[in-house]
Amino acid sequence: MSSEERSPVTAFVSMSPEHWKQVEEIFSEAVDLPAGAERASFIAEQCGADAELRAEVEKLLSADEEAGEFIAGPAFDMRRVTSIERLAAAVAATELDAPMVGRRIGSYRMVREIGRGGMGAVYLAVRADDEYRKRVAIKLVKRGMDTDFILRRFRNERQILASLDHQNIAHLLDGGTTDDNLPYFVMEYIQGLPIDRYCDNARLPLAERLRLFRQVCAAVHYAHQNLIIHRDIKPSNILVTTDGMPKLLDFGIAKILNPEIALDTIDPTLTAMRMMTPKYASPEQLRGAAATNLSDVYSLGVLLYELLTGRHP
Repeated sequence: MSSEERSPVTAFVSMSPEHWKQVEEIFSEAVDLPAGAERASFIAEQCGADAELRAEVEKLLSADEEAGEFIAGPAFDMRRVTSIERLAAAVAATELDAPMVGRRIGSYRMVREIGRGGMGAVYLAVRADDEYRKRVAIKLVKRGMDTDFILRRFRNERQILASLDHQNIAHLLDGGTTDDNLPYFVMEYIQGLPIDRYCDNARLPLAERLRLFRQVCAAVHYAHQNLIIHRDIKPSNILVTTDGMPKLLDFGIAKILNPEIALDTIDPTLTAMRMMTPKYASPEQLRGAAATNLSDVYSLGVLLYELLTGRHP
């Protein structure tokens, strides 16, 4: 198998200690440089003609961006995360789970992976029996990320979805635990595009963009009425179906204010790990202060600006 064909697991596990040290040293310096020309120039200089070394470093940097925009409580900021801690998180994010395609989970059989983030992966699945035909999305914690904190956060997301019933929020259908003790939940399968791409691809006029946005606001308002703050509203978490219905997704870092449905209290200052998207986060989230309903309103304002102008404020 060539270096281009190797999976991330094979690539990292098969490295010699000397080669891994090279990767670690370059990553540790590059991760602190601004993404763009400065970082690219540094990587090119350090890796020289070694294309394989460069690819491995870039894979880890990409995983770091995907899995690790970390914000926590008032006593924590990104500068206190060491490059070694970020390296460990990046490696974990690049590792592949045991093959899931074809595997049966509950009443469903996995068809293909359709999404992946820092904590879990989402798969398209179909009924595994002949009772009826149905396509669903199954979200599963990634092997290696099944820490106590991640599992608690995952179960909280499942409980949140179970408590919400709104036409513009992805519906929870089922949930459980796999044979190897990984929690999962089954959601409606939503075939669509992020709201910004949907608007641009369809060249929607202003009135239609506002119509979609109002539906998103209705979904967020409904969540707030049920004492849930989303905390990660952004275009990629709002898919618009082929028939023009926006669906709010990913309550993975949502905050539950209702003690009757909260499974437990997750203290971010103890874990020093709260993942969110700074580009859409409110000022108080960036400061590490407590998020409120207004935090979601701020993110909605950023989203609206982008939908109407085509650029970030």
